[in-house]
Amino acid sequence: MGRGRAKAKQTKVARDLKYRTHETDFGALAKELHGEDSHSTSEVDPSEDEWSDYADPRRRAD
Repeated sequence: MGRGRAKAKQTKVARDLKYRTHETDFGALAKELHGEDSHSTSEVDPSEDEWSDYADPRRRAD
């Protein structure tokens, strides 16, 4: 007992996924699945890294 809300939520989500119309970019999906990155994979300079302010200066990822 008590599964009514959970089941209703699952049914709603399943129905939304089944009947929703969505545009799929199959080219981008194929690139993602094959590991092709559209961005440059060059090494990021720590001074330009947006998260470098939060890094522990005593710990280095060598």
